Amino acid sequence: MSETSAFRVRLRAEPAIEFEAEAQHSVLEAALRAGFRLASSCRNGTCRACMCRLLSGEIAYRIEWPGLSREEKLEGWILPCVALPCSDLELAPARKT
Repeated sequence: MSETSAFRVRLRAEPAIEFEAEAQHSVLEAALRAGFRLASSCRNGTCRACMCRLLSGEIAYRIEWPGLSREEKLEGWILPCVALPCSDLELAPARKT
């Protein structure tokens, strides 16, 4: 993967949004650069405000173990604030209860 690689991110929200994410920027940073405001707070992988489910694609993390349990990771949950895109992505935001 090249440092200048860019990927397409689609967020299944109402309405759905799409934006480009460069490999060296987190998914959250890419959304903000594209003019989309996603839920966030700490931006360092601990508060979980940005939690989304990865429906397709691959990510890498900036930190060794972000604020998700092993089970959540296995279920496909990610933290966009510290997730770097490695491919095109499709995400679903966490449902707020």
